[in-house]
Amino acid sequence: MKILSKQNAIVIGAGIVGLATARALAIRGYTVTVFERNERAVGASIRNFGMVWPIGQPTGDLYERALLSRSIWKEICTEAKIWHDEVGSLHLAYHDDELQAITEYVEANRQYRDCSVLDPKQTLQKSPAVNSSGLRGALWSADEMILESRVAIGQVALYLSEKYDVTFYWNTAISRIEHPMVMSGNTSWQADEIFVCSGADFETLYPELFLQSEITKCKLQMMRLVAQPDDWRIGPALCGGLSMIHYPGFQSAKSLPALRKRYQSEYGDHLEWGIHVMVSQNGAGELTIGDSHEYGLVHDPFDKEFINNLITGYLHTFAKFKDWKLAQSWHGIYSKMTNGQTELVMDAANGVTIINGLGGNGMTLSFGLCEQLIDAR
Repeated sequence: MKILSKQNAIVIGAGIVGLATARALAIRGYTVTVFERNERAVGASIRNFGMVWPIGQPTGDLYERALLSRSIWKEICTEAKIWHDEVGSLHLAYHDDELQAITEYVEANRQYRDCSVLDPKQTLQKSPAVNSSGLRGALWSADEMILESRVAIGQVALYLSEKYDVTFYWNTAISRIEHPMVMSGNTSWQADEIFVCSGADFETLYPELFLQSEITKCKLQMMRLVAQPDDWRIGPALCGGLSMIHYPGFQSAKSLPALRKRYQSEYGDHLEWGIHVMVSQNGAGELTIGDSHEYGLVHDPFDKEFINNLITGYLHTFAKFKDWKLAQSWHGIYSKMTNGQTELVMDAANGVTIINGLGGNGMTLSFGLCEQLIDAR
């Protein structure tokens, strides 16, 4: 048995939730050890837009948590020299009802957020990638930040290792937990507190708890377009109107139900497959586009071409790029609560805490959530 030092914690999973938990513990003086079953994080934490997305959260506690996450991301990225781009976002309006919803949103939130309604000219000044044909205006939000998640997650792990002496065991699947011990095969480690931050490990280590929880899995399809020529930048992350009925942050717009009704008539296939369309740009100039949402405990491992076609077809209605060549396509799977909760935090046993079920908000909320959770302990 390997016994760790006094006031120590074990974190299982080196995705964004595990890293956020490790950081919150380490800055409070814990000796932290992280176990990851793969040689690096390869799950939902790297298969996303790289968006830190406060605008998707409703005003109040969740928005404040998103801002806290953003501030932690900013601190880490600055110290560790991790690429990030504080570009903000544009939600584009091409119909009167979309512009109305945007206007209502700004009226309800301008005292709490840095947001405004832009006219077409102002919108095009923000981004050369906006389709000007039929443009009525846009919602501008300054809060959003872009990272290259497939690189940043590994860089955060290195940062925690170097600054806080967090120890990482890669390619080490934890097969059993009996507090205060965790076991991988015949090797065991001991710690005062244990945190299970990986959905896969939650499911395998505590299968009965997993099945009893009001939790499901979401599969999303995404794509990446090639780097745009001549260092051409799109500026803010861009979103179509469908994103407004996807994110709970827009529920303050009173006309949203009427907008949803129109979308159900005109974009029934998109809504059936949970499609809303966004685009972000990484430091290399590549464009990440998506996405869709399919729910269930088991998913088809094969992607559906028609879903990608629906995504790109809708994207053409509000964006124009220099080069639309497809570089990659993939899917990610994350856990999501079915009871309306924004996360699952439970004591699996004395000294063992499960943190899971953040849905598609891991990049946006994990640092803030785990900071609040550990601080409250």
